[in-house]
Amino acid sequence: MPKVLRIINRFNLGGITYNVSYLSKYLPNNYETLLIGGPEEEGEESSLFIPHSLGLKPTIIHEMRRSINPFQDYFAYRRLKKIIKEFKPDIVHTHASKAGAIGRMAAIHCKVPVIVHTFHGHVFKGYFGKTVTKVFIGIEKYLSKRTHAIVAISEIQKNELSQIYGVCKAEQTHVIPLGFDLNRFTLDQEEKRKNFRQKYNVSDDCLAIGIIGRLAPIKNHYLFIDSIEAALKLKSKKIKALIIGDGETKQALKDYLDQKKLSYCEDTIDESDFIFTSWIKQVDLALAGLDLVCLSSKNEGTPVSLIEAQAAGKFIVSTNVGGIQDILHPQCGFLSPADAPQDFIDNVIKAVQNFEDLSMQAKAGRAEVLQKFSYTRLCSDMANLYVKLLAKTKSIDR
Repeated sequence: MPKVLRIINRFNLGGITYNVSYLSKYLPNNYETLLIGGPEEEGEESSLFIPHSLGLKPTIIHEMRRSINPFQDYFAYRRLKKIIKEFKPDIVHTHASKAGAIGRMAAIHCKVPVIVHTFHGHVFKGYFGKTVTKVFIGIEKYLSKRTHAIVAISEIQKNELSQIYGVCKAEQTHVIPLGFDLNRFTLDQEEKRKNFRQKYNVSDDCLAIGIIGRLAPIKNHYLFIDSIEAALKLKSKKIKALIIGDGETKQALKDYLDQKKLSYCEDTIDESDFIFTSWIKQVDLALAGLDLVCLSSKNEGTPVSLIEAQAAGKFIVSTNVGGIQDILHPQCGFLSPADAPQDFIDNVIKAVQNFEDLSMQAKAGRAEVLQKFSYTRLCSDMANLYVKLLAKTKSIDR
């Protein structure tokens, strides 16, 4: 029975935890998987309830943190080497940047037969200056040469990794889209919608526009605020904007709203233009209650919130970054370049003005999304890749 050691950056609320949990639970029975990762950080919501709900008991490495810390990173590396020596995996599969760096170094040192890394996103644009970015690209090039397979989650991402940034070879890069249990976004939507809108004081005649994700500079919530400000001036629709998530830019966003004289609330839900909801674990409830979903990021991998929004039949307005073009069904949204803020604002206004027709379009496109991003397809694709990699290892041993 092949053993898989699956390593994630940290167990914070987001799509990566869903994917590693489904892979750990639903790979064919002939695989034994150990799932490990770091804890959530300040301003984040823990996602451990996801693997726990599937009967999984992940191992937590407290030294595994998002930021670079040589002292903690070294101890995380030593802890990973110890786990590898005890578990003796046939495959080490790392997910995202920090786990990918420390986990692969440990696997290389321990001579693990098969090493796989999934890029859920990358930090080569919009995060750091040129010098730091160049260092990270150099590290990824070094690690990729010692990695048996790179998994990209979209064709666009594969092209970025292999052609634009040159961190890996095209022939070693396999496109395996994300996969989820999306049925919950189709069930009991009317009841969920009613409960969500009652909780946040959103009337039936009000258009609820939401943005879901970590409050961080790269997510560029300022552009979302600018677009809602423009939409509010239409006066033809009642609008309520919901900022779902938490993070480091929360106070800065509130200050920005104060500068614009736009009203907002948090604990006491009132008639404000904006609501800060913090994290919502049951995102299917939130999506049932929303009418339009936005994403204003400067850079992304493949944002799970947009896959989930399409499964819920919601129309989307997004910047065209990362692998979004690969996951957005043509009937389900508008895209604009990240460096064209007015285009994004115009798209939000167009979506508000034509909401009824666009909503019908989005519902028509959801069936294809539900099939394309199922967790059963994800597990099947990954198992097929593992079989090929293990077979190569055995042929080399002979």
